[in-house]
Amino acid sequence: MGACVGLGNTIGPFLAAGFTRQVTWRGTFWFIAPLAICVAGFLIILLPKSTMPKESAKDKLLKVDWSGIIFSSAGTIVLLIPVSGIQTQFQASSPMAISMITIGAMLLLLFLLNEWKFAKLPMFPLRLFKTRALAAMLAQNFLIGIVFYSLLYYLPIYCQSVRQMSLVSSAALLLPLVIAQSVASILSGQYISRIGRYGEVIWLGYACWTLATGLHLLFSRTNSTIGIVFILLLEGFGVGFVFQPTLVAAQAHSAKSDRAIVISARNFIRAFGGSVGLAIASAIYSNSLLAGLPATLPASLVTAIKDSVFDMPDVSTLEGGQKMALLDAYAKAAKAVFYLWFAAIALCLVLMVFIQDKGLKRTDETPIDQGTQVTVVDEKHVDEQENKRAA
Repeated sequence: MGACVGLGNTIGPFLAAGFTRQVTWRGTFWFIAPLAICVAGFLIILLPKSTMPKESAKDKLLKVDWSGIIFSSAGTIVLLIPVSGIQTQFQASSPMAISMITIGAMLLLLFLLNEWKFAKLPMFPLRLFKTRALAAMLAQNFLIGIVFYSLLYYLPIYCQSVRQMSLVSSAALLLPLVIAQSVASILSGQYISRIGRYGEVIWLGYACWTLATGLHLLFSRTNSTIGIVFILLLEGFGVGFVFQPTLVAAQAHSAKSDRAIVISARNFIRAFGGSVGLAIASAIYSNSLLAGLPATLPASLVTAIKDSVFDMPDVSTLEGGQKMALLDAYAKAAKAVFYLWFAAIALCLVLMVFIQDKGLKRTDETPIDQGTQVTVVDEKHVDEQENKRAA
């Protein structure tokens, strides 16, 4: 699964670069919608039929956590819009920014209250945090979302602005990352399946990823492209040793009845972390860039940069010194985002102290030796049978 994710991340940037180069960046979204429809078609054809008890459509719809969906979506959107544009598009002290942040925070608090007290089948059950290891892994996935999604977004921006690379070249520089991720995913899957352990794989993954994000701080206008490739290879191995093995670890630390809930909660919090990470990185990058712009730049160029922070304007008319100073400002802005990545992944590494490798056996499953055959029995069922015998 991790290898397929890496393969998709390999192809995607080139398709996006092609659309942007030949048509417009908006063309990318015309491609995404039909692709999603194709995926839905494959799922309808290939997924096995459900063995769940049949229910009416009305009963199924009533079980959906609609209030949780509304509170989480609305709260995230309302909160992150002012956060992403703070001090660049919105003043922190403006009534609009203050009101949106306040309303967004209140909506997210209502979401947590709904998941805790009112939702019959919560989309994000807070009881998962009662298990120390699961709580640590969910926190790690939030931090992974902050780093990974902004990594795929800001690394090409660094290449195009600081290194003055083309769209296709910046997409190509992602290849070491995603290819290493695919290879590491396959290797980690084989190791865990054969050895029956995941702890050392995840430790190694976070260690490699932390080291690589620290080495990102060496990125500048002039450092070797070969050096960048080796750092991204190291980072890709770290990502590959973390992404899917953490799912295996989460399953091992949860009851069998919570299997689907743990997967969905993990994916939800990682996507939420991605949204938060992109918003925070946008604020960091924008403010750092605008604060570091050379005073000698023409006013028209400064206005163009402020109007579109992530799209570097034409600098061919600038003198050599002005151009280098501007590129240094972009490099400094990118490095400010790299500090965020390093701090987040380093915290993931620290959180590993709360996660013990208990093997691949789930907490509610006990193997019982029956000669040459090993079966898995649900402990709750066994207890019920014992109670009946006692009665």
